[in-house]
Parts: sequence; C-alpha cells; structure tokens
Amino acid sequence: QVRLVESGGGLVQAGGSLRLSCAASGLIFSSTVMGWFRQAPGKEREFVAAIAGITWSGGGTYYFDSVKGRFTISRDNTKSTVFLQMNSLKSEDTAVYYCAAVRRAVPSSRWIRESSYDYWGQGTQVTVSS
Repeated sequence: QVRLVESGGGLVQAGGSLRLSCAASGLIFSSTVMGWFRQAPGKEREFVAAIAGITWSGGGTYYFDSVKGRFTISRDNTKSTVFLQMNSLKSEDTAVYYCAAVRRAVPSSRWIRESSYDYWGQGTQVTVSS
C-alpha cells in the first residue's frame, strides 16, 4: 500500500520560508517521479513542481512559472522523502500543498498534469500572512 505523508506546513509572514517534506512508503521511491501541487480556497488544484526519478535519463526538475527562483524541489532517496523548499513566500502562495507520485511511465511533458499522478498525500496547509 502506497502512502505519502506531508509535513512542514504552517503560518509564515510574507518574505519568509518554509520547507515541506513528504515521506513515501510502499513504492520504489528512487525511480518514482514525485510532484507537489497546491490548492487555494475556491481555486482548482495546480502544479507547483516535479522531480525525476533516477531511471529518468533526462533527469531534472520542473516548476510552475510563478514559483521559479523561489521554490526548490529535491529528494533524498535514502529516506524516501521529497522536499519543497519555499523562499520569499507571498500571500498568493497560501494553499493546501499536496505531495503526489507517478506510478506509470509518463512523459515529462505531462508531469504538470494532475491526472498523471496515481498517489496523493493528505495535504499540509501553508498560510502566508501579508
């Protein structure tokens, strides 16, 4: 059984930083594409960032335009954990942040799509006060 558990959310002032973690179990983590999505109140869930597994020859990380240069996705395969370092936070970053995993072989062009992900965590709330 696959399980994704997020942590690290909270309340932070604008300009501050948070680091989200997502601990995964029940899958071959090192070869799994992992992503972060977020959903603000009254809005649809949106892509934030994704990171390739070790079997992905292209490697790499992908980001939503509005977080480029501020957020960094990384992973520790020895701990089956993916991270999202969020700096220079803005009020518009306020949302529930979800960790997700891709089970199938999906082209990297589709990693921004919610439908490409097979497993989801329960989410962690991030609130940025202005």
